[in-house]
Amino acid sequence: MTSILTNSSAMSALATLRNINTDLANTQDRVSSGYRVGEAADNVAYWSISTTMNSDNKALNSAKDALGVGAAKVDTAYAAVESSIEVVNEIKAKLVTASETSTDKDQIQLEITKLQEQLSAVAQAASFSGENWAISGSNTGTSGTVVDGFIREDSGSVKITTAEVTLASIAMFSTLSADGAGEGGILGTVMDIELTSGSSQTDIDGFMDDVETALSSLTDAGAVLGALTTRIDLQDDFASTLSDAIESGVSRLVDADMEEESAKLSALQTQQQLAVQSLSIANSSSQNILSLFQ
Repeated sequence: MTSILTNSSAMSALATLRNINTDLANTQDRVSSGYRVGEAADNVAYWSISTTMNSDNKALNSAKDALGVGAAKVDTAYAAVESSIEVVNEIKAKLVTASETSTDKDQIQLEITKLQEQLSAVAQAASFSGENWAISGSNTGTSGTVVDGFIREDSGSVKITTAEVTLASIAMFSTLSADGAGEGGILGTVMDIELTSGSSQTDIDGFMDDVETALSSLTDAGAVLGALTTRIDLQDDFASTLSDAIESGVSRLVDADMEEESAKLSALQTQQQLAVQSLSIANSSSQNILSLFQ
């Protein structure tokens, strides 16, 4: 039966066209944005996971940037330790020279004094971004810290991880005197060396013991800083790898397969044209009834 009030064919064709237009709009959106899951309505679970992981990845990248600051602090402290070892070795050589009875110990002391001043200058210069690990008294805490990571635990809580080093074990000096001379710390006894014309070999041997102890402590400090540098480098590499892995994992969840979407877009455009043609044919069927009244 043909009715001029209800055109079932046209209604069916129109419903098909609407569905095709909806699918076409979704596909075009995926092609233009590159996302298969661009908002929560697309896939609640995947959207939730990707949003959380993208946030964590940004935090991880920030921690990676902080590693650069930490590495600079460690490198600065290590440079100070390395330079101090060279200066202390020079003081050691002067003391060996002073062991010769014919030498002028007062003149040698003048050289040692300049080397002691150099040690103080090195310690004062070993500052990065207002933090000086070479002088423990300039820090409010007892540990030097370096941010090295960001962790999301199984419980869902997050935390920042840090690498720490005890400043007292690496600090060249504890404090600086009013005139800028270093006091206490690893090099405190070296700063107390003072030769005079009346200094005996026993005095010189005592100074040599102080120098050897200081060199041993400086070597240990350099080892601590070197190990921390190695950890920072490893953590930096790991953070880069982890960030790439997170980004790749999120991509698998939410990124659109452009080859698939491109093929789907072409197919839907063809279906749209056919649906429009079908609707046109269905609408024209009512007009054919006019021929029955001619």
